[in-house]
Amino acid sequence: MKASDIMTSQVITVNPNTAVRHVAALLFKHRISAVPVLENGKLVGIVSEADLLHRHEIGTEGTARSSSWWLQLLSPDRSVAEYVKSHATRARDIMTKDVISVAPDTPIAQIARLFEKHRVKRVPVLKSGRLVGIVSRSNLVQALAASGRSMNVSDTRDGAIRTRLSTELERQPWWRSTTSTVAVTDGVVHYFGTIDSEDQRQAARVAAENVPGVRRVEDHRLPIAAMAWSV
Repeated sequence: MKASDIMTSQVITVNPNTAVRHVAALLFKHRISAVPVLENGKLVGIVSEADLLHRHEIGTEGTARSSSWWLQLLSPDRSVAEYVKSHATRARDIMTKDVISVAPDTPIAQIARLFEKHRVKRVPVLKSGRLVGIVSRSNLVQALAASGRSMNVSDTRDGAIRTRLSTELERQPWWRSTTSTVAVTDGVVHYFGTIDSEDQRQAARVAAENVPGVRRVEDHRLPIAAMAWSV
């Protein structure tokens, strides 16, 4: 699944001269957390809720300042930037200019990593330099909710279940095929053998629960430590 599969195509945008109050009104009206800023059709920035947190109109401008006076002395430019951010009346002065963007064919797994790495909540989708959509965290959640409905469960016979589960397990570094075996009976997955830790038991259960057709998981394996004490 890629960006074009889950992105919002009808994107609300503003231009650099849009009034800050109008930007705030758009966020509130459409229940969105950010708006891209376009100039002559080109993405030049983005204004998010975070850019509107510290505003003199509502008395929150002082919350952006450091409580350490000596840090303010060492970073005099910071107070200038904070003043602009809290008092500017146009989008161009408060927008974030270094915008992280993706292409329509960017895998959603990569988008999720960008969200985590850069601590952002949405990324514009650009095609040939033009804005064609936006992907937010809520789009990823929607994709997760829809994934169960689109899953192919055409073959849920025990043999097919065991094959799919075994294929998944063999890809995992924590799976020990030399000490664990899998059997499937009437849709119930049975694990036999030994495990190194309870985390492996949990991971094996999760792997089985992701296979279509599995009704229940029963893990009969014993911890290696318990086997050692019984000898």
